[in-house]
Amino acid sequence: MTQQHAAIGDLYYGIPAIRLKFGRYEAVALPGNGANLISFRDNETGYSFLREPDADSIGAFKQNPSVYGIPFLYPPNRYEDGKFLWNGVTYELPINEEKTHNHLHGFLHTVRWEVEDYGSGEQGSYVVMNQHVREGHPMFRYLPFTFTMKLTYTLDEFGLQQRYVIHNEGDQPIPNLFAFHTAIRVPFVPDSSPEDYKIKVTIGERRELTERLLATGQFQPLSPEEELLKTTGVSPYFASMDNHYTAVPQNGRNYMELSHSKTGATLVYDVGTAYKHWMIWNNKANKEFICPEPQMNMINAPNRTDLPAEDIGLIALAPGHIFETTSRLYCVTPK
Repeated sequence: MTQQHAAIGDLYYGIPAIRLKFGRYEAVALPGNGANLISFRDNETGYSFLREPDADSIGAFKQNPSVYGIPFLYPPNRYEDGKFLWNGVTYELPINEEKTHNHLHGFLHTVRWEVEDYGSGEQGSYVVMNQHVREGHPMFRYLPFTFTMKLTYTLDEFGLQQRYVIHNEGDQPIPNLFAFHTAIRVPFVPDSSPEDYKIKVTIGERRELTERLLATGQFQPLSPEEELLKTTGVSPYFASMDNHYTAVPQNGRNYMELSHSKTGATLVYDVGTAYKHWMIWNNKANKEFICPEPQMNMINAPNRTDLPAEDIGLIALAPGHIFETTSRLYCVTPK
């Protein structure tokens, strides 16, 4: 290990953290706060890619961690009246979004994750965090399934890799429904303007949502700006967005690109082709951040027995089986 390559226990505004360093890159993970990857930076250029809290907003982060960094959601998004139908059994999740009377975002983005390992070498700096869900776990009372999850973040010469693994250790199929509520800082280049950026995402069709933000199963026409979103790119703030899309890979890849016109720098979030959907949310076009969220399932998917499971991403993992997928964040700069 050299001075440029490190993985150390540290504090992030007083919160226990694992800080990773590798070459020009630095990242911070918060195991006790939902395994949130709260920071990813390029120290040579000064680029800061994720929405991070500062000293004044660290309290706001603790109150609402899903709008900073990369929170992990399981099960993701909304479930009508808190109901979660699985294998003929309706489970009751707590109503935690009163205005819609839905359950929102699951259980694992706020709980403590165990640090299984962290370290650094010539190939990268990494941290492995896990959840062992079984009787006694706070989620088990609502979704009584037995499994282990692992999240691994690795910094290497190519940027930041994100690895998700789930192992079904029970005797029945379990829901493999998850998402990352990734909050990208726009602008990420110091002293730049939000108007200098364009975003492209490999979306397909836009799913219709009800007033309670639940998917109807129908589709809506894309606006001209949304057509640009999936082709040449458009301003991240062309409109207020809280939109649900199918994911359609392009050239074998499922990704977001965020480009800065003046430097030519392009942030790429290549999420892999396992994801069936994107959520895109920009907090009422506030010109601070945008969340391109890779999501496995359609909103409220377990309760939609009238729609094909494969189409809506209603993915089951059989007993003893393992699911794994990786994503990567990296920045392309002109030579």
